Amino acid sequence: MSLTPLPDVPPLASEVNSSIAHIQSLPKSVFTLPQTAQLEALYTIIRDKDTSRGDFLFYSDRIIRLLVEEGLNHLPVVKRTVETPTGSVYEGVGFKGKICGVSILRAGEVLQVLRTLPNYLTFGARLWKQVFVNVRIGKILIQRFPADIASRYVLLLDPMLATGGSAMKAVEVLMENGVPEERIIFINLIASPEGLTTFCGRYPQVKLITGWIDQGLNEKAYIIPGLGDFGERRYCT
Repeated sequence: MSLTPLPDVPPLASEVNSSIAHIQSLPKSVFTLPQTAQLEALYTIIRDKDTSRGDFLFYSDRIIRLLVEEGLNHLPVVKRTVETPTGSVYEGVGFKGKICGVSILRAGEVLQVLRTLPNYLTFGARLWKQVFVNVRIGKILIQRFPADIASRYVLLLDPMLATGGSAMKAVEVLMENGVPEERIIFINLIASPEGLTTFCGRYPQVKLITGWIDQGLNEKAYIIPGLGDFGERRYCT
């Protein structure tokens, strides 16, 4: 049996499915994960309606971790000097300021992924949302923030960005609690072009990190092709 040789460079995602195929130009505040074939393969698994819950958890967590790591790449750093076990001095960097992960309801699993990351993150702040079908706007029901959240950089976490209503309401609440707009990084797995345009038009200083930009919304404001209801697939509800 002949084996296919390894490609000279990592293969890219198919053009028809890539994020850039679904939006003419990205706002300056929007960043996507590198559109590789490996990432497309991960998304193909979690989009498949026949994927088991175990596989959905495993592969969605893998993407979420990539997204959070990319979010951390956008945080400011300062010079930091340490001594290595060999007695050498290493001139490196460290994160500037404290970081807090803020999760919107149904994105609690994102915080579980965050717990596997370095201990300079603070967890537990959550925004619980309810989206009213008739008006498509997010409503924050419960807030639990660290007392010093206004002085932290915030990673706002929600799996899906459809209309943008809930995310915009979440940013509004964070800013009401003293968090500057430019200190917020919004992270999601899948975004619609409509949601991106609306959100970035309202909060242009919030950095938005998404794994994939889909075709758009249907008449029910569901992301197409999407992956269905993330919470239902995550929690089997």
